[in-house]
Amino acid sequence: MNRTPTPVNSSTTRAAQTPPTGPTQPPAAVPAAPPAIGVWEELVTVALLGTDRRPSAVWAPGREAPVALLDAAAAETVRRRAGLRPARAAARPEPAPADPRPALPPAAARRLALLLADRPGTGGGGRRGSAPDLMELLPQWLAAANARGFAAPPEVLPALLDAARGRTDLRPSALALAGPRAVWLARLNPDWRFALRAAPGGDAALPQPRDGERVRQLWQEGLFAERVALLASIRAREPAVARELLSATWATERAEDRLMFLDSLRTGLGADDEPFLEQALSDRSRNVRATAAELLSALPGSALAARMAVRAAACVAVDRTREVPWIVVEAPHECDSSMERDGVVLKAPAGRGERSWWLGQLVEATPLGTWSARLGGRTPAEIVALPVTDDWQSELHAAWCRAAVRQRDAGWARALLGAPAAPEAGGPGAVSLAERAKLLGTLDPGERAEWVAGFIAAHGLSEAFQLLGGCAVPWAGPLGRAVVDALNIARDAGSYPWSFSGVMGLAERCLDPAEASRLDGLLAVPDETEDASPGAGGYWAEAFQRLGTTLRLRAAMLQELGPA
Repeated sequence: MNRTPTPVNSSTTRAAQTPPTGPTQPPAAVPAAPPAIGVWEELVTVALLGTDRRPSAVWAPGREAPVALLDAAAAETVRRRAGLRPARAAARPEPAPADPRPALPPAAARRLALLLADRPGTGGGGRRGSAPDLMELLPQWLAAANARGFAAPPEVLPALLDAARGRTDLRPSALALAGPRAVWLARLNPDWRFALRAAPGGDAALPQPRDGERVRQLWQEGLFAERVALLASIRAREPAVARELLSATWATERAEDRLMFLDSLRTGLGADDEPFLEQALSDRSRNVRATAAELLSALPGSALAARMAVRAAACVAVDRTREVPWIVVEAPHECDSSMERDGVVLKAPAGRGERSWWLGQLVEATPLGTWSARLGGRTPAEIVALPVTDDWQSELHAAWCRAAVRQRDAGWARALLGAPAAPEAGGPGAVSLAERAKLLGTLDPGERAEWVAGFIAAHGLSEAFQLLGGCAVPWAGPLGRAVVDALNIARDAGSYPWSFSGVMGLAERCLDPAEASRLDGLLAVPDETEDASPGAGGYWAEAFQRLGTTLRLRAAMLQELGPA
């Protein structure tokens, strides 16, 4: 920035040299000299620290030093502005595109502005008061508005983009509501650049698959982020074209880039991708080989899946010589080069035996349909019920869990989950809550909610948080009632209330608003027992009041938006 020193007025200089004849200002109130170029940082530092702690040569210390500081800052501000040279006016941007979608109803538009203006509370101790957390209701409001096909009011678009910038989970729904104007704004503000790739129509600047020359030029000359966006865009439209584009430069790509590009094949993965993925099994990067093997194992008809089935079947069989059939396991004694090529990782993690590590990888990559024929035509439930020799049961069932999730096999998931009221409530294969949640993800929403409701009824809420997070919103009636009943039981038992704050937060967002009336009887402060946590009764009453208020607010939000 060009700066011009402030000229010194001669009359001011003469006045300063002539003794005053009338009332005088203290000398400290007038700067001894105009601030020099670069003194702005010094003025800011003095203002932050105080004139007593940071004396300056520009003025004398004393009571009038703060006034002198402000005078100097004002003069420096004018000088800095005066030093700017006029520049050529920038080109006027093109008008924002029209959005043909209907406008929000007035009440819904006001509600959106309130939701965007809200900020999460900063209170500690896990106690949030009885007021609803509006920001946590924003994702649900956006989903409902998008389902009805509304467009966001232009005046809230900056706040909507700021919210999407700060929370990646909001981006798809926020950008869908913002529409084409989000892309227009993102081109004017670097803070919103994410919208150029994430928003519907944000990839409009990318060449289309039919524009072969532009596609090849961008693929060969573009930045890495541009190439990733191009490949993802084409893969979503024409998977074969994207695969051919990647094949053309595969051998010259860096290993970390090959891994990112290969991951894009998850979209539209099919049998036509098998030859390319088979070639990737020989890649010099271990991570690329592992990703290619994972993708191939998700194709039950692939040659890799068949090879893994042969290896795994050689390790697992039924011993029919016993009165009750048992599964016998003979884990691999070595990991040969062909196994490594097919994605089996040689080195086991700390605390894992090599043979069990290899076995788990083989079973996980084997098509689950293999086991019925291999183990006497039994169903998944019958196979899971068979005892396993030599303490191999947990390893074998855990591998079947991972295979059921990867292959999206609901029949095996049901068998491994078992009955929700069974001991440990997870069946023999679900070794952790995380795996149970993944298995539940293979079931349809109604069956998933029913299973989790049974789990809560039998075991309470202490382990249900991860399971609840995977259930469809709003929760089905049986699941919602199970959650409210379990919270009521925990309250009556004098349980430590803050340990249920996570479930309460989920209930505020996920419970059906129709359940609000069932909470009316839980708003009173219960009598605290001797072994109850101090203040627990008041917390529970406050939490139930907030839950009921939030449910009614959600009902009002939906009503403002109108019918879906």
